[in-house]
Amino acid sequence: MDIRTATDADLDDVLAVEREAFGEEDEAELVRALLDDPSAMPILSLLAFQGKRAVGHILFTRVRLQAHPQLSLAILAPLAVVPDVQNQGIGGKLIAHGLNLLTASGVDLVFVLGHPGYYPRHGFAPAGKLGLQAPYPIPEKDADAWMVQALRPGVIGSVSGTVLCADALDKPEYWRE
Repeated sequence: MDIRTATDADLDDVLAVEREAFGEEDEAELVRALLDDPSAMPILSLLAFQGKRAVGHILFTRVRLQAHPQLSLAILAPLAVVPDVQNQGIGGKLIAHGLNLLTASGVDLVFVLGHPGYYPRHGFAPAGKLGLQAPYPIPEKDADAWMVQALRPGVIGSVSGTVLCADALDKPEYWRE
């Protein structure tokens, strides 16, 4: 498997992976909107290939924390792996590769709204309990789905507030787990 940064020329592969992984158009349209959204920049878009076939995609976009503009923050949304190659570690490798690149670029924290049984295996922990709130309220029963990972020591515990996301992601329907 090969993981590389997606370019503009890879847009068809990126959208095809999103459509196949989720079985619908919603995530593909969200990805297209985020890739075109200046408020999401900088972004990190990675594609995983088996041979010449794109089989996985991960997108990280910029977010901000109210009252802490000095921090460099990102959100992972979405992560997609085509169904016939799921459960082979591709998603985990995309997460690890992305987090390594974000660490090297100076990102402090990475957030995700995702499955609380999956993302903790990759270093994420519930964010609300740490004083870091999602852009929209997360129902109590789903609170552990809003997670964060520190890429720089000392940030968690020293800041709190509400995350502000890119315009394309700033819709209540995206914040229901």
